[in-house]
Amino acid sequence: ITMSRIIGVEQSLSNVESALKAKGFEVIQLRNEQDVKKCDACVITGQDRDVMGISSPVIEGPVIDADGLSADEVVQRIEKIFH
Repeated sequence: ITMSRIIGVEQSLSNVESALKAKGFEVIQLRNEQDVKKCDACVITGQDRDVMGISSPVIEGPVIDADGLSADEVVQRIEKIFH
């Protein structure tokens, strides 16, 4: 049994959140640094990185910048990371 991966998704990215859930990932919304620490990977939009006050060093797993990507493209990148 593979453990389900926890993907942190920025609150504005509800389409990405739905797409990931449809693929069986566990998704949590990123609200603060505690949320970030629970994630295996994070999906953010580049311009919000500073607004949230989350600097990349806090994020230990891969970070996908969803800016300019479709929800499906984000999901493909997440699946590549964990395969």
